[in-house]
Amino acid sequence: MRFSRISKAIGVAAVSALALSACASTDNGGDGDSGSTKSISVAELNTFSSLNTGSSSGNTDINSKIATATHNGFYSITDKLEVKHNDDFGSFEKISDNPLKVKYTVNEDQQWSDGNKIDKGDLLLAWASQSGHFNGEGEDGEQFFDYAGDSEGLGLTGMPEFSDDGRTMTLTYSKPYIDWETAFDVGLPAHVVAKKAGMSEEDLVNTLTSAKPGEKNEQLSKIADAWNTGFDTTKMPDDKDLLVASGPYMIKDIVENQSVTLEKNDKYTGDAPKIDEITMRSIGDANGQLQALNNGEVQVISPQANVDTIQQLKDADGVKTLTGDQLLYDHVDLNFNSDVFKDENTRKAFLLTIPRQSIVDKLMKPMNSDAAVLDSQVYVNSQDEYKDAVEKNNSSEYPSSDMDANINQAKELLGGKTPTVRLLYNSGNKARADIFQMIQESAKKAGFNVEDLGAADWSKKLPGGDYDASLFGWTSPGVGHSSYSQIFAAGGGGNYNGYDNEDVNKKADEIRTTVGDDDKVKDLAIDIDKDLFDDSYGLPLFQQAGVVGVKDNVENVTFNPGSTQVWWNVEKWDIKN
Repeated sequence: MRFSRISKAIGVAAVSALALSACASTDNGGDGDSGSTKSISVAELNTFSSLNTGSSSGNTDINSKIATATHNGFYSITDKLEVKHNDDFGSFEKISDNPLKVKYTVNEDQQWSDGNKIDKGDLLLAWASQSGHFNGEGEDGEQFFDYAGDSEGLGLTGMPEFSDDGRTMTLTYSKPYIDWETAFDVGLPAHVVAKKAGMSEEDLVNTLTSAKPGEKNEQLSKIADAWNTGFDTTKMPDDKDLLVASGPYMIKDIVENQSVTLEKNDKYTGDAPKIDEITMRSIGDANGQLQALNNGEVQVISPQANVDTIQQLKDADGVKTLTGDQLLYDHVDLNFNSDVFKDENTRKAFLLTIPRQSIVDKLMKPMNSDAAVLDSQVYVNSQDEYKDAVEKNNSSEYPSSDMDANINQAKELLGGKTPTVRLLYNSGNKARADIFQMIQESAKKAGFNVEDLGAADWSKKLPGGDYDASLFGWTSPGVGHSSYSQIFAAGGGGNYNGYDNEDVNKKADEIRTTVGDDDKVKDLAIDIDKDLFDDSYGLPLFQQAGVVGVKDNVENVTFNPGSTQVWWNVEKWDIKN
């Protein structure tokens, strides 16, 4: 399954504690009176940073939520974690099993918000950026598109075949691929990327068609650079072309570190959204979100779940409370390119000092008495496969119940050394800062000096690797199997810590090409889990529970355990009169 990075501390969605911004509503609170403009404000934990969720720097949960509202494509993931084909946008189907062939067709009426047709350039650019087709082999090979996801699936395809009108694309795979149904979708507008690269869309198509994999290509580099970083922005861009959208909404305004305001896209051909304007407001503090909800400044909140928050929501007048398990988990990863963690004993010693049970007791159990330490890197507690994974993955080598014994074992492994560990995390999130403090204090007992590398722009620092360990989270859409390659395989788009285990690489590849044998996929995944614990890769902390508060007059907001959460059906939201 494709994962998005989350900067959330206790929950898995990072956030900065910011002052409340002014409500962008034009109907004085979004009361939905007849004749007035319908507007909704939604409080989220994180701050917006990029219009490209496919890039390494832009692949965060809040960016993905905004993208859900502003981009249209071939499929979506429902609140039941089912793949829903989007017939309003186009169609796709498997036309051959041997070899695997998949045909995509964009409906003739599909266009971007500026009137440009969605066609060959957009399909080709999406394939080029998501497949890794042009990237060279090894460290010295030419690298172009910095894609955050798993490129190995589409990497099994050769140059696409197109119909004469450019709206139909056929992909042929060299091997079976388990996630073919969710392997591809349209991303950024090709005509805008081309403009930023200093060329026409025709030039972009010609370059992508003629370029040779792994070879230097100035034009291709310009396209890739525009795609990689050209859509990163924390405020309203001067170049409004960056805001071109295809979904039910388009961006109207961005206030740095505070809010993103969306308005209806009149070029959208699906069911017309019922809400005229939606403002996402970044409020990292749960009490701040609750206050904003009670004051009528926002109508939907997604705070970090804790017992006090849930109780206050239940006690609030005119508020619905939605809860459930989220497919997201917090974890500490060790950087295998770091000098301090090249030594296996040092890695194991540091992991032994992480007070996982205390973290769960402080952050999770007050909300859920059944909350437990997470002992798997590939499954979360609520999944059926979790129990079998824990029985086989050797996670018992990192017990969480007796920290005194852990500290003593860590001291023995260190042999008198006092290593410095630079730990990266989201400094704008109080709960995440609390976890850092608990780790710092515990590790000090064994001889570690844990240096505070907390930063508001942590997500941009994560791919760079200038740290020894990182504290963040992963959230999943709930379908597919690409996470094994994306996160744990060498060269994966989410492999930020430089982990490289040949056995894991092979098993991740085998999962990718195993079709119709769920038991084999499960066994391979558990084998990977065991390798991760044996290598002292890092430690999972806990699965996050989710909570959403919704004003009673807001309709059709439903809980989704996947990465888009309530935003999955944003076009159906409404306000009762």
